Amino acid sequence: GQIPSPSEWSVAELIGLNEPSKDPAFAPIPAEWSSRDGLYLRTEARDAFLRMAEAAARDGVQLVVVSAARNFTYQNGIWSRKWARPDYAGWSDIEKARDILKYSAMPGSSRHHWGTDLDLNNLENNWFESGEGLRIATWLGAHAAGFGFHQVYTEDPHRTGYLLERWHWSYLPLAAPMLAAYNECVGRADLEALEA
Repeated sequence: GQIPSPSEWSVAELIGLNEPSKDPAFAPIPAEWSSRDGLYLRTEARDAFLRMAEAAARDGVQLVVVSAARNFTYQNGIWSRKWARPDYAGWSDIEKARDILKYSAMPGSSRHHWGTDLDLNNLENNWFESGEGLRIATWLGAHAAGFGFHQVYTEDPHRTGYLLERWHWSYLPLAAPMLAAYNECVGRADLEALEA
């Protein structure tokens, strides 16, 4: 499709102040391809995922979405649960934040807010190293790009940010311009206002 300009997304939308189930730009992921009800992606990303999942199924590979669009409130819940872990007792706030940020975005900064990114099958890297997980990872590595999906959190030494997430796939035809819009339009004041 046509690549939208950054102005087509509001700051509120980019930082997750929306409700995917009520947003006409989003569509539900059918039960046969998801681990639970209530998972949404932007319609274009969802349709591309369905084409990919159907192609994988024809090759004997079962893709299951375990997480998709997450609004600010949902992401804040993930962050808060991790923040309250007993094993962080005695850690400074900076130490806790840096540890959580290895794999989880702060609320307001997650790619999952955009409805372009999804987590597939399992949330443990080692699951993708053998058996069914390796078959899925191999299939995705060979075919996902043809459907617009790419891994954005890798072990590439030239990439900064989150650690490797073999489960996380981003629909770049929408995610790339949304990242540009986020970087252009969202400022520190927007994120600080979320704390108020």
